[in-house]
Amino acid sequence: MLEQLILFVAALAANFFSALSGGGAGLIQLPILIFLGLPFAVALATHKVASVALGLGATLRHLKESHLERRFSLIILGAGLPGVVLGAVTILQIPERVATLALGVLTLGLGLYSVFKPRLGMEHAPLNRQGWGLAGGMAGLFVVGFLNGSIASGTGLFLTLWLIRWFGLDYTRAVAYTLILCGLVWNGTGALVLGVIGTVAWDWMPALLAGSIIGGYLGSHLAIKKGNLWVKRAFEIVTILIGIKLIAG
Repeated sequence: MLEQLILFVAALAANFFSALSGGGAGLIQLPILIFLGLPFAVALATHKVASVALGLGATLRHLKESHLERRFSLIILGAGLPGVVLGAVTILQIPERVATLALGVLTLGLGLYSVFKPRLGMEHAPLNRQGWGLAGGMAGLFVVGFLNGSIASGTGLFLTLWLIRWFGLDYTRAVAYTLILCGLVWNGTGALVLGVIGTVAWDWMPALLAGSIIGGYLGSHLAIKKGNLWVKRAFEIVTILIGIKLIAG
């Protein structure tokens, strides 16, 4: 019971902040699974399955706002899903420390970039939806999808910032796309691949799923109510913390 309670609290906290900032659940959830005794590969697969519930909880709240455009959603899915599958297949071939160190540097850079761009993501001004601009954006989505499939900690934050910087979304809309499409569909695909080629700790799943759904819903609710500035600050705090954590090891 104590173990289940720890899992529930960790999932609730991780997914609340993830839903508020647009990613980062792995900062808390994945290390907790490893600390409690799961090998890295099993912890990664278990976290990926549980993270689908974050997308479900966030979807239940964000769909009430109806901000998602069908065509743009299909672009994100079509460009990103092949990267997710490739990343999930190759993750066990990559040295863990090398991957996490590189990810830490990139994630820290995201947070600092946002801090020094005070107007970034404050207004919704769609960009690069046609031609070469769209092609470049889809290439970026593929890379982000690969990171999402391979390394769990904070990669949703990459998608959030890419949607803001390249496609001109504001923070609130970008987080909605990230939580629903990345949280539900990308993570669901990665979970399926890792579940087939790896091992999932299914007996830990009830507490993780409950915490993820509740945390995802509550974090999304607060993000919608507070607006872009709150979400931007949450994004910056989470990315900087994740970057430092990954670099420190």
